[in-house]
Amino acid sequence: MSKKLKVVVTRRLPDPVETRLRELFDAELNVEDKPFSADDLVAAVQRADVLVPTVTDRIDGRVLSRAGEQLRLIAQFGAGVDNIDVATAVQRGITVTNTPGVLTEDTADMTMALILAVPRRIVEGVKVIERDEFVGWSPTWMMGRRIWGKRLGIIGMGRIGQAVARRARAFGLQIHYHNRRKVSPHIEQELEATYWDSLDQMLSRMDIVSVNCPHTPATYHLLSARRLALLKPHAYVVNTARGEVIDEAALARMLEKGELAGAGLDVFEHEPAINPKLKKLTNVVLLPHMGSGTLEGRIDMGEKVIINIKTFADGHKPPDRVIPAML
Repeated sequence: MSKKLKVVVTRRLPDPVETRLRELFDAELNVEDKPFSADDLVAAVQRADVLVPTVTDRIDGRVLSRAGEQLRLIAQFGAGVDNIDVATAVQRGITVTNTPGVLTEDTADMTMALILAVPRRIVEGVKVIERDEFVGWSPTWMMGRRIWGKRLGIIGMGRIGQAVARRARAFGLQIHYHNRRKVSPHIEQELEATYWDSLDQMLSRMDIVSVNCPHTPATYHLLSARRLALLKPHAYVVNTARGEVIDEAALARMLEKGELAGAGLDVFEHEPAINPKLKKLTNVVLLPHMGSGTLEGRIDMGEKVIINIKTFADGHKPPDRVIPAML
């Protein structure tokens, strides 16, 4: 019998996933679910054949430079890989994989929930009830904004962006999008989507903007202070992608001054830290990075991790291999 691969898992995963990992590999689990420090990650890459990190583990050049010769695969539990120095890993002969596709519908659901929650002031209404301040209906009290007929600008028209567009159309939103390239004509026709090659021009015309692109060097502060200033004062910003895509400080300042109508954020630029100004605002809905947080989604992610490891162990290219050219 061949020796089982040593697999180090950095965070607690759903029970069915951990059980299967133990069955197939020499899996070292994080039973206490305590986040790995930088030193913990260095120790892990020095003993693991396969590392299974999550998006909160920073696998940078410093960590990779101290990896043992036996480390040959980093099987990310997550779709994004901006926490991994993929170029350095590949240069050192380490394959990197992720778990794309399985989080599409869950993340799109949360995006749509925020698109509804912020203009309709749903969280504000919940807090009124919790504070026992509801004294009866009034025609001019707690008025929000209608979303039917409004223009939604989607930044990043990949799997998640398209799933958001399908949901948004059902709520009567007009679909606009900015992407590195146009989607296929039949998808544009299905979604009745208008493409903008200029992000600046799209932003200045939208009522709601949804960020659904990955964080890469090219998308860091894509929504900069300058671009945020292009938005109409009645516009809303929703982000379920990565916090680094938006200049969070500029966004907070504009919301505080009433230069934007509101925002729904599930991710933050310096997670888990959140700009204190955002926490004080009533026109902002803040969520703790829970967009993909369903049991079904997490199990599907784990199954992809297992398939990637098993395929690699069998001497084949994993189906979800990440290469620098993709980023």
